[in-house]
Amino acid sequence: MQAGSDKKIMIVDDDPYVRVVVKEIFEPEGFEVVSAESGQQCLEILEGSGFRGVILMDIMMPGMDGWETIREIIRRGYAKGSVIAMLTAVEDPGELEDWRNITEYVIDYITKPFESDEILNNVSDLMDLIPEN
Repeated sequence: MQAGSDKKIMIVDDDPYVRVVVKEIFEPEGFEVVSAESGQQCLEILEGSGFRGVILMDIMMPGMDGWETIREIIRRGYAKGSVIAMLTAVEDPGELEDWRNITEYVIDYITKPFESDEILNNVSDLMDLIPEN
């Protein structure tokens, strides 16, 4: 797993409460948490930051939804060095056409509401999948 401040998470969710809760869960565990309130803001952050870490992506957001955002992340080459997990209230991704089209890029699917221990364990496991270089 990445050490120290190399443990980075980006939470992309239009719900400010979810962004705050994710920060409150992960920052005490030594994670750096970057927040984006929209798909567009996520892309702007990724544009110049060289972000490497776990991206927790909501599906249902106004404007650019999570699926559109992930497709754009892939198209722009921002997926390298990161792992994407959906964090959403949608119960079953298997029925969604968008899910089937990008499963090679989306490593995990975490449903809301989530338990603190569960999301910590999931994200810690995902950190191990991030390439060293």
